[in-house]
Amino acid sequence: MFKKIFKYCCKPFVRFWHWYKNLFHGRPWYVKLLAGFVSLLVLFIVWLGMVDINFLWLFGKSPGYMSGLEPQISQASEIYSADGKLIGKFFNENRTPVKYDEVNPSFWKALIDTEDERYYDRPRGYAIDFWGMLAAAKDAVLHHDARGASTITQQLAKNMYKMRSNNSTGLLGNIPGLKMLIVKTKEWIIATKLETIYNKEEILTMYANTVDFGSNAFGIKTACKTYFNTTPKELPTEQSAVLVGMLKATTTYNPITHYENSLKRRNVVLANMVRKDHLKQAEYDSISKLPIKLEFSVETNYDGEAQYFREAISDYLSDWCNDNGYDLYNSGLKIYTTIDTRMQKYAEEAAIKQMRQVQRNFDSHWGNNQPWVDERGKVIPDFIDGIVERLPIYKHLQEKFPNDPDSVLYYLHKPHMVKLFDYEKGTIEREMSTIDSVKYMVKFMHCAFVAMEPQTGHVKAWVGDIDFNSWKYDKVTAMRQPGSTFKLFVYTEAMNQGLTPCDKRRDELISLDVWDKQKGKEVTWRPGNANGYFTGDSMPLRAAFAKSINSVAVRLGQEMGIKRIIETAHKMGIESPLDDAPSLALGASDVNLLEMVNAYCTIADDGRHHKPVLVTSILDKDGKEVYIGPSNYEQAIPYKSAFLMQEMLKGGLTQPGGTSQSLWGYVGNAPDCEWGGKTGTSNNHSDAWFMGVSPKLVVGAWVGGEYRCIHFRTGALGQGSRTALPICGYFLEALLKDPAFKHYHARFPKPKDADITPDMYDCNNYYNYEPNDSLLNDSLFDEQEIMLDENGNPIEIPIELDEEDGGAPVQEHNINLEDL
Repeated sequence: MFKKIFKYCCKPFVRFWHWYKNLFHGRPWYVKLLAGFVSLLVLFIVWLGMVDINFLWLFGKSPGYMSGLEPQISQASEIYSADGKLIGKFFNENRTPVKYDEVNPSFWKALIDTEDERYYDRPRGYAIDFWGMLAAAKDAVLHHDARGASTITQQLAKNMYKMRSNNSTGLLGNIPGLKMLIVKTKEWIIATKLETIYNKEEILTMYANTVDFGSNAFGIKTACKTYFNTTPKELPTEQSAVLVGMLKATTTYNPITHYENSLKRRNVVLANMVRKDHLKQAEYDSISKLPIKLEFSVETNYDGEAQYFREAISDYLSDWCNDNGYDLYNSGLKIYTTIDTRMQKYAEEAAIKQMRQVQRNFDSHWGNNQPWVDERGKVIPDFIDGIVERLPIYKHLQEKFPNDPDSVLYYLHKPHMVKLFDYEKGTIEREMSTIDSVKYMVKFMHCAFVAMEPQTGHVKAWVGDIDFNSWKYDKVTAMRQPGSTFKLFVYTEAMNQGLTPCDKRRDELISLDVWDKQKGKEVTWRPGNANGYFTGDSMPLRAAFAKSINSVAVRLGQEMGIKRIIETAHKMGIESPLDDAPSLALGASDVNLLEMVNAYCTIADDGRHHKPVLVTSILDKDGKEVYIGPSNYEQAIPYKSAFLMQEMLKGGLTQPGGTSQSLWGYVGNAPDCEWGGKTGTSNNHSDAWFMGVSPKLVVGAWVGGEYRCIHFRTGALGQGSRTALPICGYFLEALLKDPAFKHYHARFPKPKDADITPDMYDCNNYYNYEPNDSLLNDSLFDEQEIMLDENGNPIEIPIELDEEDGGAPVQEHNINLEDL
């Protein structure tokens, strides 16, 4: 049965074979020659068809005919500021496409004269230069400097589609010699498709945008910037010739690494232009004698402005890119952000100016002593070793010397050239061991700053630390204890529950029985005030908040309920988990600066909460808008509560003893702008904060050590009003002097609701405290949260390194405070 079917199927082939043989049998030689030629032509066409359709999966995948309409190339995504400046890029291949008329014509002439001199002579649809192939074969046989046989369109096909991978050559690609034949065949097919779809100028443009010029410069625009710091439009003839000359071999003819080769190749390109009448002989004689003038600068992902902010953009858009099928580093997006480069400049200058002074104070304060100490002031043993053991070099040495710890220690202590940070010179190099370099770098104090518009949530300035090249970790999103700045939520919840700034609470000792998980029993917690004593007086909440009285805040926390305070904080913008414990009223739970600034914006915008916005819109590579930043908001707290808290914050500057009064030294020359503020300092002065609030702008700053065990030992140097407040102050001073930001000058409006009366918030100023020169500075108390045990002694806070978190600093209380 099967034999019959096989014979039946083979009959047409047998008949065809007999017919084909008869074409040659007994025929004249010219008939045989013609039949052979036609046979080869038919076989060639069949071969092309089989390769193109991947017949029986033998030849690998090929792009379909219409896929050439949208060539898939990696394009850099560009990041723009709110004031229209390009501040950076995301890219794997640094490429920014240009249009044909954006390139100097001399480049096109040099390119065609050198790479494909018959480019315009071939009709549209003809991508193969057969004369060029014959000439290349002749040169190869005669051992001349062989020219390339590929046309520009063929080179474009090779650049656009990776034809030499295993997926593109199929099963037959494993046969030696056949793989190259399949690759060249596909290049011919794709090139022909491109010629039928695009005109000559479009093909040239795509080629110039896809070609690799070396040094991570992809495309003509990036190459012009990298090698000559110019644009394709302004590219002179001699520089065009250098770039075209590199196309033969980007390494061999690179002007950076092989200057003489590049110079000779440039002149060859210029000679080609003379031969094709695109350059006069006199011009050649003049230009060919010129040296190659370079302004070389390789662009990286870290180049540009606002580096910490740009890294935050990457995280901000990560989920959106995954959900919508975009690659931030390849999709050629135009990302329009909220940052203002002028405000960013003011912020960075303010941070450096203040932190330079903070560092001087810190170095003078500790002298030759090691600043990594525990709660008893003792140097933490093996602290530096713990950091070193998390470094890549340590792991590398362990792998190299697995059973030889002495060799590991030898190389860790061996001096070598290392890059370090210096306030005066930026990045410096010194001969120093790995151990000593860690000791040097760990002694630096760090900072973060954010400015945000409360009506939109737009982030206008973002400083993640003092130097991005030295510390990539962004302190804006670092988790640290907020200290007294967290009292905002305690008092806001009090306003929610009907209290007003003029209601009073007594400043007196409060004792709470709390559960200590570590000891497994109840202990007595007696939080103290920063000045070490209680006045015993009944004071308005406005004064207690302005002076940051701990006893009143803790009492309010118990009255209002910690769970309610947590709920309010989350509604206002805090996203971090908060501990349900009495100490939360004094800022015992970690938060980050971004969410704190965002939460303070809720007060400034009359109780409306806008999530932080970093990006306003995104265009794809074709200019289509594919993303619009959020503009929605929620009424997080009642308007009345927000208005009363605005008055409370203003009290930080206007109330006697207010901890934010020194801000007047920076904003006092702008009487048409009204400000409120709140300082914060955590235990042991590990974290110093300041939050500044106005109707149109909210600012926040944090200052502290990289590790919480590195800090000032006195409030006179380490409190928020001393370290963090001046960063905001310097920024605001510069901003308010700039006429371009006149729109930020504003005063808080009068109450909109008739049920809000002056007697609720306009209290007689309360003033009752005794100066203490060790704690008092310009009428500002050091507001470190002091906690007392059952015997009235301060509770210290030990510092430990959490090994599971890569050695990130964590802070644990001797007692774990739980709600009653």
